Amino acid sequence: MAITIIAVGKLKEDYWRAAEAEYTKRLQKEAIKIIEVAEERLPAAPFEAQIAEAKLKEGDRLLNALPKDCFVFVLDGRGQNISSEQLAERIAEAELGGRGHFAFIIGGSYGLPPQVLQRADFVLSFGKMTYPHQLMRIILLEQVYRAYKIKHGEPYHK
Repeated sequence: MAITIIAVGKLKEDYWRAAEAEYTKRLQKEAIKIIEVAEERLPAAPFEAQIAEAKLKEGDRLLNALPKDCFVFVLDGRGQNISSEQLAERIAEAELGGRGHFAFIIGGSYGLPPQVLQRADFVLSFGKMTYPHQLMRIILLEQVYRAYKIKHGEPYHK
């Protein structure tokens, strides 16, 4: 089993990096890799065309970082909102289908372009609220960890 998380931007604050390190340590039985792609710099009040161009460039970087033949979860507010148990089921189903490598894509501040959403095997939502993408990475790691505990019948989920 291999997990790749591909995210726009870096975790800058120590507390985000510490949380990421804790969950990657907990997931050490699984091969986990986190890839950060560059975030496009935009002016303080960008025009829509500038935002669209930035999203396209970030999207190309995200897609270029994808491992071959992996099952792709894309995080997007327009996706399906599922439970932790359902995430564990999705992972188990993909494994049974011969897809043992999973990639999770987290976009930047302005979201994802259509080409990234089109590449998704599953578009996943964590609700209608907006989260900073740094926090979303930690929430995702926690949910992946929880899903693996559920899938293996280990105590974690309450």
